[in-house]
Amino acid sequence: MFPKKANIEFVEVASRSHLKMVVYERGAGPTLACGTGACALTVAAVLAGKADRACTVSLPGGDLFIEWDEGDNHVYMTGPAEPVFEGTYPL
Repeated sequence: MFPKKANIEFVEVASRSHLKMVVYERGAGPTLACGTGACALTVAAVLAGKADRACTVSLPGGDLFIEWDEGDNHVYMTGPAEPVFEGTYPL
């Protein structure tokens, strides 16, 4: 159905202020988090009438706080950032 594969997010609406999400990314499989997906999820949930403009999105890697600001129409993401890999690329 998706010959070039796809990124897929599975979502549970726990409440209007709490969404739960797991992510499957093409080429990587299940991932700990996806900030872009969490932001898109929040906007979609607000537009569908399922969530408030500010909510917590819980992912396997931790919680993100997402806010879709009505005043400037920007989406803001707040949450922890932690290194999960380190490497070098030979030139």
